[in-house]
Amino acid sequence: MGRVAQLNVAAAEQALADAGLLQDERICDGRMGVACGSSSGAAKDVADMGRLLLDGTSPSFSANTYIRVMPHTTAANVAIFFGLKGRVIPTSCACASGSQGIGYAYEAIKFGKIDMMLAGGADELCAAHAYVFDSLYAASLKNHAPHTTPAPYDAQRDGLVIGEGAGMLVLESYEHALSRGATIYAELVGFGTNGDGSHVTRPEPATMEACMQLALADAGLPTHTIGYVNGHGTATEQGDIAETQATHAVFGQNIPISSQKSYLGHTLGACGALESWFSIAMMNEGWFAPTLNLHQVDPRCGELDYIQGTGRYLQTEYVMNNNFAFGGINTSLIFRRWS
Repeated sequence: MGRVAQLNVAAAEQALADAGLLQDERICDGRMGVACGSSSGAAKDVADMGRLLLDGTSPSFSANTYIRVMPHTTAANVAIFFGLKGRVIPTSCACASGSQGIGYAYEAIKFGKIDMMLAGGADELCAAHAYVFDSLYAASLKNHAPHTTPAPYDAQRDGLVIGEGAGMLVLESYEHALSRGATIYAELVGFGTNGDGSHVTRPEPATMEACMQLALADAGLPTHTIGYVNGHGTATEQGDIAETQATHAVFGQNIPISSQKSYLGHTLGACGALESWFSIAMMNEGWFAPTLNLHQVDPRCGELDYIQGTGRYLQTEYVMNNNFAFGGINTSLIFRRWS
């Protein structure tokens, strides 16, 4: 495995252990599948392949190079490492990889196709990812003051910061969880996903808004039941403005919102899974983390209740996590507190 697959497998192992399923034979008989993805394969192996194309030779190139580079390297390696024989759904779509993995896993279980799914995403820290955003004038330049960046939604933000990580959740039907006495952290009640259909890197507020409405419709919930929105909050100008305008159009000005990318940077394929878990954990704790480095909200952003400073104690039964990716791919997930 390349590093990105190693990260994903390690997160999956922790999730299975926490769920009491790591040594359970039920995960290997077709009742569990996996849905996850990443922005790309392992960086070192991409470089080895590029070197072969450019120079005609690459000392590190081997039969395993493509396996570590292929778009579904995370999903395939998780399935093989744990012997999962259920459906394998690769969701390699940049910043929406993790949340699409969770959403597609939810749909597979909801429609009776499978009992259990591992779902999430991963990405490894890679200089090429930083170069990509730098070429788009979307990367932070505050190398001299790293503690001040990224600053999602702030008027003085200057771009995103790349991070790395992996997050995996165990999803299963309620009946299956009940039958084995599983610990339940939350219920996933709504999923929406759509495409902008307009531009590969410029986000579209109207379709972001439509995506949130799809999730609400799937959950059968009115907007006022959502007590917190976990924003995508990349600290890019176009992304922050489009996302918050769309969120305002759905929920109005009083919805609390914050971004965990201010803590970890943009973990790309992992962010949808990590931020889903943060949403669940904060909902269960009744305390919601503020956006770091948010001092003055950009007036071009939508009018919302931005959580700043020391955080917010808040009791709510439902939270929404939103992620928006290159290619115009939008996702919204709604979680219900389990009690």
